[in-house]
Amino acid sequence: MLFDARGREGQYMAATIRDIKQKTGLSLATISKYLNGGNVLPENREKIEAAIRELHYEVNEIARGLVTNKTNTIGMIVYDIESMFSGVIIRHIGDCLRKAGYALLVCDSCNNEQVENDNVRFLLNKKVDGIIVIPVSGKEDFLLQARAKKVPVVLLDRSFAVSDFDCVKIDNRTAAYRATNYLIERRHKKIAIIASRVDYTGRERYKGFCEAMDQAGLTVKKEYCMLGTHTIEFGHESMRQLLAMKHRPTAVLMTNYETSLGAVMALNESEYDCPDDISMMGFDDLIMSHVVKPKLCMVIQPMKELCEKAVELVLTQIHTKEERPPIELSMGTALRDGNSVKPLQEN
Repeated sequence: MLFDARGREGQYMAATIRDIKQKTGLSLATISKYLNGGNVLPENREKIEAAIRELHYEVNEIARGLVTNKTNTIGMIVYDIESMFSGVIIRHIGDCLRKAGYALLVCDSCNNEQVENDNVRFLLNKKVDGIIVIPVSGKEDFLLQARAKKVPVVLLDRSFAVSDFDCVKIDNRTAAYRATNYLIERRHKKIAIIASRVDYTGRERYKGFCEAMDQAGLTVKKEYCMLGTHTIEFGHESMRQLLAMKHRPTAVLMTNYETSLGAVMALNESEYDCPDDISMMGFDDLIMSHVVKPKLCMVIQPMKELCEKAVELVLTQIHTKEERPPIELSMGTALRDGNSVKPLQEN
């Protein structure tokens, strides 16, 4: 049997603000103020909330957004939603926003700058209160449309050479420097790297690799530098080429999760073993590192903490709307030991 909002038998109808007025005896102005996030007397708030529960009243978020100019929604743009890294980041961001009373709207840029630009326009049209983005582009131009509408933006994981936006990332150069030194300290001299030449993180990690090699007086061999994209396919092809070399490297640094996964796949398809034939150092402690043997030596990013800071920054901008210089937070990483790097004997 169906009842309307007033309990009468018949066709079901959604409760309205006038139903709450009739139930509570309060004015429409007081009820509207409460529904739009304003402060009302405690006893009035209790009456309104009781009526909402009894009448099963549902707030029209679109209408409230038009009044308050807030949707309690944060947009997030990731470079590739198929990436395991992106998935973990989305989960952490979503958890943080949910605790703060915000919803998350995710867009996939598909590693395409035009799609990324379209995603920003889409989120602005959806009236999101702020945007967190892991950018594809190396320049901030696609975000200027958000600045023009005074929508707060926070960059996550990647930065630009020149930027007026808040950013949370790791110290990529130092992370790769320390990882390379780990290999050097175990007397490896013929060290290869698989990195992106287009992504900010890949370029920074390559710089850290070169700095460590240079300080140790070791030559960075061009044929050992596999520079392309941070993808499983590139990691696989790069490791396949390295293993096919007559004078193959004794160790390889893979600079993100996808290249690490691809490299492990190529090794498993080959006649060689890790670490007896080649040592491996990876990035990002995600699922793969817990299922492959031997246990990979890994650079560990503080992914949860990165997300917490990104959410904190975007919500602070929303609530304070203060004019200030952009904030750039650079977090440290950890090196997790494993069984994938073999110490070599002195020559």
